[in-house]
Parts: sequence; C-alpha cells; structure tokens
Amino acid sequence: MRAVVFERYGEPAEVRDVADPEPAEHGVVVRVEATGLCRSDWHGWQGHDPDIVLPHVPGHELAGVVEAVGDRVARWRPGDRVTVPFICSCGTCPSCAAGDHQVCERQTQPGFSHWGSFAQYVALDHADVNLVALPGELSFATAASLGCRFATAYRAVVRQGRVAAGEWVVVHGCGGVGLSAVMIAVASGARVVAVDVSAGALDLARKFGAAQCLDASAVPDPAAAVRDLTGGGAHLSLDALGSPATCVASVNGLRRRGRHVQVGLLPSPTGTTPVPMARATALELELLGSHGMAAHGYPPMLELVRSGVLRPDLLVTSTIPLDEAPPALAAMGTAPPAGATVIEPWR
Repeated sequence: MRAVVFERYGEPAEVRDVADPEPAEHGVVVRVEATGLCRSDWHGWQGHDPDIVLPHVPGHELAGVVEAVGDRVARWRPGDRVTVPFICSCGTCPSCAAGDHQVCERQTQPGFSHWGSFAQYVALDHADVNLVALPGELSFATAASLGCRFATAYRAVVRQGRVAAGEWVVVHGCGGVGLSAVMIAVASGARVVAVDVSAGALDLARKFGAAQCLDASAVPDPAAAVRDLTGGGAHLSLDALGSPATCVASVNGLRRRGRHVQVGLLPSPTGTTPVPMARATALELELLGSHGMAAHGYPPMLELVRSGVLRPDLLVTSTIPLDEAPPALAAMGTAPPAGATVIEPWR
C-alpha cells in the first residue's frame, strides 16, 4: 500500500510503498476512504509523543470500509462502513469497565502507538469495542472529521464542560476542534465568543454562530477582553489550540466558579505548563481535561448529525490526495488551515 512515512522528527515525510497491515485476532484492517489532517498529527511528527517509534505513519482520524477481520471479532464483517475514536480501548481494564474508555489503561492510538491512517489501509485494535457504524447518508470525508476533533469537542463541551443554554462559552483557537466546539456550543443554546488570530478562522466561527469574534493579536490582554465581552467572564472556556498562552488566557477569562476545559495538547520539554492556580482557588474555578470520546458515546452525537442539528460537513474546507499530505502536515505548525483538511488516500 501507499502511505505517508517519516524517518526523523521534524524532517520531511514522504509517500512510499509499504507492506499492507494484518489484523490482530481482536482487530480489523480498514480500507481508509478518508482521514483528517489534525494538529495532533503535527505534534507527533515534531516528536512530542513518546509512544511513536520511527519510522512512522501518522494519521488518527479516519473513516472507511472493513477489509479484513481477526478470528475473535464478532460484530464486524468485511464491507461494513465504519469510523473509530482516535483512542482504541482494551474494553477490559478497570477504566473501561467503568465506561471510561477514553482513558483506557491499555489504550492504543493509530498514528501514535502504531502506524496510522495516512495510508490506504490501517489496522485497528479491539474492534468489537471501538468501531462505530456509519449512517448511510454520512460521507466518508465528514465521518473522518468525527474521530478526533468533532467527537473530542462534543464531549469537551457537552459532557466535561456541562454547557447550559444561555451561558457564555469562550473557545480559544478556532482550528478543527475549536470550530467544532463553536458549532456544538451554539447548538446547545450558548452564547459563544471565538478567539483566534486568523481572520479566516474567525469568519468561519461567525458563520457557525459565534456571537462575538475576538482577534487575540489585536488586543493587549485577550482574557481581559473576554471578561469585557461577556460581562464578567466565561461560564465555560476551552483551550482548543494547546499552548501556554491560550491555556492561561482561558483560565484568566473565566468568571467566578467558571469551568476551564483543556482540549488542545500542551507540549513542553518539562511536561508542565504554568497555570494561574491562585485565581482558580480564589474564584473556585474548575480546571478539567478532556481526552476524546469513547465509541459508546457516539450515538447521541450521530443522531444530532443525522437530524441536521450539527453539521460537521461544513467544517471540511478542503480534500487533498495522499501525495499532498506531507507538505500539508508540515504547514500545520505555522499555517494551519481554516476548517478541516481531509486526505483521500486512494486519490
């Protein structure tokens, strides 16, 4: 099969022929019809994930058709249209037994713990726990955006963030995850402030219903600007980008007893990011993490997509062939696209 491969962190990846994967006895091989280009893939390429072993094939947001199944797989057959969360759980550890598959103690992640979906085929573990059947009317390109950014945003806003109608929700970083969060919060009845430095990203946020759009590069203190726009601060604020600056701005922009959800990854040589904990204590803030969404959490989200309440298809602003994936991956660090880019490996 053809796949995007990199040999060294931060150096150009290339498309080359590699061996087709084989399914584990509990897993499947999926023919990848579409796979999203996500900032997390860029983090992996930069060497920010200790699970990656070189050479490596990135990619973790995918949709496609089951090609082969392992001997112990009961629920899936070749030809099934599927997607999958970017976290594949084991289904049996204590966290999985509690329903918290997104923090599985033995999780695997395509594109991180093993070769991913920037390829014509990808192997996925524990298929009976992790695969999600796709509604017939959902395109592969749209479904590919669900596995990381949209499902992650859905859980971050609805479950972890506990959004309520009428609240002020602030989204820092309007890439794929952030724009998904804007759309989901608006659909939940919240008033949304979108914060970014890209005019194109803010235009999309406005299109998806943001009540206010703030160019963070145009104000000396984005958190203070947020507090002014919301009459005292956000009820719920999300760092959807993942940087020390956006994390701190998100916390500092909260009102009393507000809720911060960290969604974007925070790479650091020391593994830590300074957070204004004195403010968190004084205002009784909640600081929460959100790490994807388990396969069993998909049905309510898919029903909202099927009914047209949520429109992840509007987030897909470009589709590219596999040969264009290496430069697009590199560009994520300096010029991430507005909206979602989807790779179609068979083009």
